[in-house]
Amino acid sequence: MNSTNTEIDPFFSPKVIVFCGVLYASMFYINDWLTQFIEAAPGVNWIYLPAGLRLFLVLIFGFSGALGIAIASIIITFYRDFGTSLLTIIGIGIISGFAPYLAKYLVMRNLKINTDLGNLNTQIIFLCILIFATLSSTLHQAWFELMGLESGSLKNAFIMFFGDILGSLLLISLVKLVIDLFKRFSK
Repeated sequence: MNSTNTEIDPFFSPKVIVFCGVLYASMFYINDWLTQFIEAAPGVNWIYLPAGLRLFLVLIFGFSGALGIAIASIIITFYRDFGTSLLTIIGIGIISGFAPYLAKYLVMRNLKINTDLGNLNTQIIFLCILIFATLSSTLHQAWFELMGLESGSLKNAFIMFFGDILGSLLLISLVKLVIDLFKRFSK
């Protein structure tokens, strides 16, 4: 079966991009408020719930989800870290939005996941979380180090990896529970 871009990303539209961006930004600020006391370094969290949302939005909305997250991340970083170079901010945004997109691509390509995600199961979701957390933490920390930010280190890469996994598992487990409950009560 030859996949086209419309099969992979059927929800590509400005509305979806804005929806994903606003949802991600909201979750970012909620997570920031809830976990600020356990932040290891600027941009490095022991629990990062938005990681799960990033993965979820990209699994569902594809490129539009990634683009919405990237734009929101650029705006968040610009206003939060005012004075940081524009190149650094754009790089952080691109990594935030497209690390989960790359994880989705790798998992779908190598594990033969249907474009409608119909054959997604717990093992594949966990594998996707591991791949995403590895890509996200490695790319972010490499970028932080390359740009000379204090957050860039091997220690912070591990913390970010752990925080992305924990946040993803918590959020995706909650989403799955809500979907299962919805299915059960809608019958």
